[in-house]
Amino acid sequence: MADQPSAGRGRRGHAREAKRAARAAPQFAAVPYITRKIPRFELVNEDGLELIERNADAVLEEIGIDFRDDPEVLDLWKRAGADVQDERVRFPRGLCRKLIQDSAPKTFVQHARNPARSVTIGGDCTVFAPAYGSPFVRDLDGGRRYATIADFQNFVKLAYVSPYLHHSGGTVCEPVDLPVNKRHFDMVYAHMKYSDKPFMGSVTHPERAADTVAMCEILFGSDYIDPASGRPKTVTTSLINANSPLAFDHTMVGALKVYARANQACLVTPFILAGAMAPVTVAGVATQTLAEALAGMALTQLINPGAPVILGSFASSISMQSGAPTFGTPEPALVLYTMAALARRLGVPFRSGGALCASKIADAQAAYESANTMTPTCLAGVNFVLHTTGWLEGGLTMGYEKFVMDADQAGMMHTLLAGVDLSENGQAIDAMREVGPGKHYLGCSHTQANFETAFYRSPLADNNSVEQWEAEGALDMAARANQQWKKMLADYQPPPLDPAIDEALCGYVARRKASFPDSNV
Repeated sequence: MADQPSAGRGRRGHAREAKRAARAAPQFAAVPYITRKIPRFELVNEDGLELIERNADAVLEEIGIDFRDDPEVLDLWKRAGADVQDERVRFPRGLCRKLIQDSAPKTFVQHARNPARSVTIGGDCTVFAPAYGSPFVRDLDGGRRYATIADFQNFVKLAYVSPYLHHSGGTVCEPVDLPVNKRHFDMVYAHMKYSDKPFMGSVTHPERAADTVAMCEILFGSDYIDPASGRPKTVTTSLINANSPLAFDHTMVGALKVYARANQACLVTPFILAGAMAPVTVAGVATQTLAEALAGMALTQLINPGAPVILGSFASSISMQSGAPTFGTPEPALVLYTMAALARRLGVPFRSGGALCASKIADAQAAYESANTMTPTCLAGVNFVLHTTGWLEGGLTMGYEKFVMDADQAGMMHTLLAGVDLSENGQAIDAMREVGPGKHYLGCSHTQANFETAFYRSPLADNNSVEQWEAEGALDMAARANQQWKKMLADYQPPPLDPAIDEALCGYVARRKASFPDSNV
């Protein structure tokens, strides 16, 4: 009998915790992508944008771009009317722009294996994808360590269950426990198996790009070909980086050719650290970025007119004292705003931004530097946002706690980009009539009807009293995020995948892996 009151208190305590969890749970109807309802912030006037465009044309015409170790591409440019000397290609003024504007789509759909998850890229649409390319991972329990395929799968699952991410991403971390020449199979398969959101393909070798395309054909089966056009549907978007300054290497161009020929989207992005890979000025970085991107995007249209392409800009700065990359500073934001406007003038989708930071851990530096990148990203009108979640240490590390903290911020950006609700409910005149002067709105009909969805509810922020916060362990944001990602993985349920398709994918992967010599790692 003595245990009964204690048990009763325990049940009541659990009930209170359940109610608190229900109140704290975000009430959000997941959308496949964001359709922005607010204006874009325009930083540079038309005269300034025209000046940068003229300067980019001058770079292409007078200096040119190197396309290394690829005679086929050099021959394509020569036949298109460019001046080709060894590996250097100089372009008649306006050639690249014309090739792009004549055939590259202004918007396109990247199809997901679950059609409800397909995304529109371009126009007023914004797509959030996780960070990309980190060889290390970090969490509060294990600290910083090399990433494994288990980590890769975890981040695919986290991106899948997050309602604020629309895309599974690509190399969400680099699984260094697998051989370099074979790991792309496991990475692409993880996106296909553990998520039904769109994903990115492998670009580290042309054969790996071809493997991605072959696996996509298996995954989509009879739905791979668009019956209206007879062309393959665009089912993957892949990152093609320029080797700045003013060069493309054989690996990137080889992957570009594979994807463009297969009608898959190429995200052509000069990767620039100003002061090392481009001039130190905002206008100089924008000029070089535009020139490099124009050359890469135009090449996709030479290879396959109409193939979808995205103009990418990744521009940050370096410390003039140490040479280390810096993030979240004002100058890259200025480049971002400028490049977004230039992409709109060109008429192609734009990629940039993310939650970038130089911080080693998910701390205050990580928070404010990431916010200083994500806010311009959303205000500028970026269409495809790579590195939305998880980025630490200048991209060297993918953070578990940082991932869910950034996803929370992405949720807030959904609300910001939705703009002001001017419907009858949004105007709330009936609420003012009901309450009148000198009373409160807590119990009025309008509040009762809207309280679950009225405001964005962070799953991580603590807004309770200090007494309650202390009673619950006095956890800081990173500790709460640690609990959050673990719960997300524990609750994860895989999307259904046709067993026959899964078997075919596994068979393809097994055959291809067996074709590699064991010594080739």
